[in-house]
Amino acid sequence: MNEISRRRFLSRITLALTAFIGGIVGLPILGYLLAPLFSAPTDELVPVGAITDFPVGETKLVSVRDPSPLAWAGQTADTALWVRRREQSGPQMFQVFNVNCTHLGCPVNWQAGAKLFLCPCHGGVFYSDGTVAGGPPPRPLFEREWEVSGDRLLVRQQPLPTVKQG
Repeated sequence: MNEISRRRFLSRITLALTAFIGGIVGLPILGYLLAPLFSAPTDELVPVGAITDFPVGETKLVSVRDPSPLAWAGQTADTALWVRRREQSGPQMFQVFNVNCTHLGCPVNWQAGAKLFLCPCHGGVFYSDGTVAGGPPPRPLFEREWEVSGDRLLVRQQPLPTVKQG
């Protein structure tokens, strides 16, 4: 009978446990790093409401499903947009903003009385047209592309940009 020494046995157990723990920790990290390679970018138009839901001169919060490619996103795939109706009709009829501040991504709140977007995290302030009024945000609120189809407002789904596009 070929017996292994206690030291060799404990050494093998230690190596096996180390490899097991490394796999448990490394697998989610590897999945995070490789997920963009296997997911197609989503930029489809989704309905956010009837045109009549948005009175001229008002800004309204609407819920949308984020185009996250991750099946396990759960509630984090639900997000929101600020829709501002500027005029009755025409190419400048709406402005649609991401709900996230351009400083660190906190959700901004619309203050109708002041006609300002306020970021509660670090005091960022934006005018109703999304431009920076004060605080640390480096750029205006990110805008989404939109179009009107029949009596519905459609917004292009896209991941949250990290730099101003356009």
